[in-house]
Amino acid sequence: MGLKKVVFLDRDGVINKNSPNYIKSWSEFNFIQGSLEAIALLNSNKFSTIVITNQSAINRNMISEKGLAHIHFMMKQAIEESGGLIKEIFYCPHTPDNGCNCRKPMPGLINRAEKLYDIDLADSVMVGDSAKDIQCAQNAGCGKTVLVKTGDYNNAIRILSEKNISPSYIAKDLYNAVRWIINL
Repeated sequence: MGLKKVVFLDRDGVINKNSPNYIKSWSEFNFIQGSLEAIALLNSNKFSTIVITNQSAINRNMISEKGLAHIHFMMKQAIEESGGLIKEIFYCPHTPDNGCNCRKPMPGLINRAEKLYDIDLADSVMVGDSAKDIQCAQNAGCGKTVLVKTGDYNNAIRILSEKNISPSYIAKDLYNAVRWIINL
């Protein structure tokens, strides 16, 4: 019997503020207002949360795997101190030219989570701030997608519109997205 009620979360632009220069240290990591409470609210409503994130700064030699592990450790600790829990973090270290199956919009990271935790993807939700997140969820077979406006929203909407893709819901931020998810 696998995980039920799974919400996949992108990291940069959903949980924390994104940066065009990448997040390379804990000091550059800033939680988006309400994101800690949102994750705790998901968990208190029996949802498991799994982070799915592109982290090409590794292959760009801007951060080491150890440095990324430290950021994730600190992030998870802060989330736990706020009453939430991240079940797992899956990340792609590759750049767009590497042609891997794990870099969003490819479904590799979600597929890995699905196999590891026996997740019924049709009952899962992906929350992201970019077109790549929504495409990844659709490519993997996630049942619902939420686009949050805390990232590059206008660019995401333009790309999704060109590809004739619509998210299931558009939310102001992660907290607003979670309020919608728990009422599904």
